[in-house]
Amino acid sequence: MANVVVVGTQWGDEGKGKIVDWLSERADVIARFQGGHNAGHTLVIDGAVYKLHALPSGVVRGGKLSVIGNGVVLDPWHLVKEIETVREQGIEITPETLMIAENTPLILPYHGELDRARESQNSVAKIGTTGRGIGPAYEDKVGRRVIRVADLADDATLELRVDRALIHHNALRSGLGLEPVDRDALIAKLREVAPEILKYAAPVWKVLNEKRRAGKRILFEGAQGALLDIDFGTYPFVTSSNVIAGQAATGTGIGPGSIDYVLGITKAYTTRVGEGPFPTELDDDDGQRLGERGHEFGTTTGRKRRCGWFDACLVRQTCVTSGVSGISLTKLDVLDGFDEIKICTGYELDGETLDYLPTAADLQARVTPVYETVKGWSESTAGARSWADLPAEAIKYVRRIEELIQCPVALVSTSPEREDTILVTDPFAD
Repeated sequence: MANVVVVGTQWGDEGKGKIVDWLSERADVIARFQGGHNAGHTLVIDGAVYKLHALPSGVVRGGKLSVIGNGVVLDPWHLVKEIETVREQGIEITPETLMIAENTPLILPYHGELDRARESQNSVAKIGTTGRGIGPAYEDKVGRRVIRVADLADDATLELRVDRALIHHNALRSGLGLEPVDRDALIAKLREVAPEILKYAAPVWKVLNEKRRAGKRILFEGAQGALLDIDFGTYPFVTSSNVIAGQAATGTGIGPGSIDYVLGITKAYTTRVGEGPFPTELDDDDGQRLGERGHEFGTTTGRKRRCGWFDACLVRQTCVTSGVSGISLTKLDVLDGFDEIKICTGYELDGETLDYLPTAADLQARVTPVYETVKGWSESTAGARSWADLPAEAIKYVRRIEELIQCPVALVSTSPEREDTILVTDPFAD
């Protein structure tokens, strides 16, 4: 059976939650493979709104196994609260429906404190982090001093890991004017939360392999977007993990040969939260209109998103780095009523035309978009569920995007409701 990876192809907020939920109905396992609770997914199901951050989107679907993979960094206290919130909405979560990889790194309170202290004291160039400790936790993972889920099961190991981490963190905190971490209080907090986390712990790599061999369909759920990838994003204004599709393999322990289809979630225009370059950003009435119509506020932070025209040049680039098989074009209905719509086809830099975004930060900041203008449409696309429901100009817009990004459109989303989706190609088709 086909296994599908879902990734964002822009700067996140592309509408992955709805599409993952839409696909999860036919999947047996839904696995998160990177990121942390800094990224939020909003699901609308039968009028009920679910806001998920750490939990995979599949938890709202009965009979599915949801997995948090080792590529994720996990705040255990946030997870416990999120589980409680979802339960209050009528969703039951048990060790039979949720599994956490034993080698998943934990986000501890000092990670968030370090994150916020750095951002507040950075007078050179703010990154625009959410301040939730994601970056510092990934730093500790690479520095071989992070506490992992399995460490919670043994007191001696836990104390050893904490002591090793605090040698590093207390030195950092001293330089930032922060008090040393209360070691005993931290260990006590970890021991208290340990039973709530360990009951979900499992060798995810082994379980996923068994599910795959049994012919089960696995849906790999990414957070954020490829332009925030630590290697291929607009560095340094990026997240601290790999966001592209290849991370689905290393972030869960399943081999890359087990991935059959990569679905890139792509908004019909472009948005970004936080700092960093944004070639097609609009500071005019059109940008304001896109933001208002698209309700462009972050699920996690509530921050207003920056808005601009569709950047085909960037999406073409991320389709390559993630090996995208087809895209899901979301929020097409937000463009209803525009007389003209612009599409960025490339960039100009110092008199030269480029068909990709350069790597150097100073060049990224200086590129100007090359636009192609297409005719808009006055009819509504909201709620469309077939090509026949779309205005001719909207179809032309979709087809032109396909040509420019050199990747087919597999799905078109026309509202937050999961059923308002036009299926062109089934990612789960064998």
